[in-house]
Amino acid sequence: MTVTTVHKDPEALTMTITAELDATVERAWQLWADPRQLERWWGPPTYPATFVDHDLAPGALVTYFMTGPDGDKSHGWWQVVAVEPPRRLEIKDGFADDSGTPNDEMPTMTMVATLTERDGGGTLMAIETLFPSLEAMEKLVSMGMEEGITAAVGQIAGILTE
Repeated sequence: MTVTTVHKDPEALTMTITAELDATVERAWQLWADPRQLERWWGPPTYPATFVDHDLAPGALVTYFMTGPDGDKSHGWWQVVAVEPPRRLEIKDGFADDSGTPNDEMPTMTMVATLTERDGGGTLMAIETLFPSLEAMEKLVSMGMEEGITAAVGQIAGILTE
């Protein structure tokens, strides 16, 4: 699996990461649908994720935290907007405090993951993040979001070869 592109579009307020997966769309969907598999790649290698609540039904709340190398924890949440297994997942994505309560001081983004069959086999996975403002986009990119998601998605190949 290779991250093929990271495209930032400040005018559209989006950042899209595209990856080629050596798996069927159905197998690639399991990377999102199975919380134990999701934990193995959602956080960057030095900040692995632990999913506390995981239900990909529209309206459901998914909660997780990532643990840093020094034991620090960064909490997050998703509100599931739309699900079309095994091809599309749309969520609201936000930060939370240590109790899991959404942190209103940080921006909430919309994220859409799309899985399509690739010519010649495999799956093309696109993860598009829509930011609420240019300021929010710049803030999150400056915090390392691009490097973090690239490193996180880069872990998928190992999961798929098992």
